[in-house]
Amino acid sequence: MDKVTKDAFSVDFKDKLSKANVAIFADYKGLSATQADNLRRVLRAEKVVVKVLKNNVARKAVEDGKFGEAAKQVIDSVVGPTLVAFGMGDPAAAAKIIHKFSQDNEALKLKDSIMGLKRLSAAEIEALAKLPSRDVLLSMLLGTMKAPVRDFAGVLAAVPRSLVQVLSAIGEKKSEQSA
Repeated sequence: MDKVTKDAFSVDFKDKLSKANVAIFADYKGLSATQADNLRRVLRAEKVVVKVLKNNVARKAVEDGKFGEAAKQVIDSVVGPTLVAFGMGDPAAAAKIIHKFSQDNEALKLKDSIMGLKRLSAAEIEALAKLPSRDVLLSMLLGTMKAPVRDFAGVLAAVPRSLVQVLSAIGEKKSEQSA
């Protein structure tokens, strides 16, 4: 690879890493071309860009420290053929797809990854994959926020309801005594 190509790859890698919400690294050695194409197709639908990492060029791209110490550590620990999935949208969606694909295809093995300025282990990527979707989390948050208001309205409605029940019981007792 000549210097111009390396520089272009470095700029492309920096650009994608700066725009991505999550960068998931995986060892893809042993995947067939068809399997790799299927993975790319599924990930593309979730706004995830897949690239094959050139280790030395990636090390040069993060050596200035702009992406934090975690990125330098992850890139320094990467050896062998590595696939990087840059999740531009929902980080959990990218993690879900790659985790499921790695379970179905033993050739794909998750490595340490980056989310923001934080280093994520393969186990943390699996935990991220097990999270509910963004929409489900938002609806859970909304339900939690609505609960106190709903419960307070129930308490306020209980006071007149209790008064009506007491007055009704008193009225029944008086009607039994007069009869």
